[in-house]
Amino acid sequence: MQRQDVRTNAAASPASIKPFQIRGRFFTAVALRLDTGMDDAFFTALDAHISQIPAFFEDAPMVLDLEKVAGTLPKAELVRLIDGLKNRGLSVFGVQNGTEEQAAVARAAGLIPMPGGREVPLERTARKSDPAPKPAPAEPEPEAAPTTRLITEPVRSGQRIFNDRGDLIVVASVSAGAELIAEGSIHIYGRLRGRALAGVNGDTNARIFCQSLDAELLAISGLYKTSESMSTDLLNERVQVFLRDEMLCIEKLA
Repeated sequence: MQRQDVRTNAAASPASIKPFQIRGRFFTAVALRLDTGMDDAFFTALDAHISQIPAFFEDAPMVLDLEKVAGTLPKAELVRLIDGLKNRGLSVFGVQNGTEEQAAVARAAGLIPMPGGREVPLERTARKSDPAPKPAPAEPEPEAAPTTRLITEPVRSGQRIFNDRGDLIVVASVSAGAELIAEGSIHIYGRLRGRALAGVNGDTNARIFCQSLDAELLAISGLYKTSESMSTDLLNERVQVFLRDEMLCIEKLA
């Protein structure tokens, strides 16, 4: 009888396996920073920029950075901006560095107000008898060490290779319709037929090197050239791409 009771209790005990896990996850988003208020030429300029590098914005999570227009961008213009971005198929999901009123507008539009990239500690509920908590001094986040990403296989059309913490090295060819994106420099030891975007987080010292140039687009820190604006003398040549006096330059390598 005792053995039977043990078996019954074991069968009735609830399972201890959790049905889910909660983990932290880091990702990179495109930040659209408004330097001035919106005017009639804003969306015209945006459409022209998107048309040059459409694959760069395709399915890329986007955050609105309102630091320079906090308090000066009216509610109606912010609503128009959010609607305009969504109507263009841009995956805008968050807003940062705005005022409380702008954050409320963003929430109403389905966006998430974000804390500007810094971690915010959870606040415990204070009791009436507790003394007022002293604000903790802000501590800068340690920067992640740059890492180089190495790709040894050919990059096929439709692929997007991204390194958000350093250089990107490809020891193969890059097909038309493929895209390379890096925070640092890009090195291609093969033929480049697709697109290469270096210094995407604002590194103006980043460069692009390739063994055979036949690119659709080259960009460094937001400045770019398309195949139509590249000299035919550079076709199939070994080149380096860099910025000089806020201009994108392409030079042959010896």
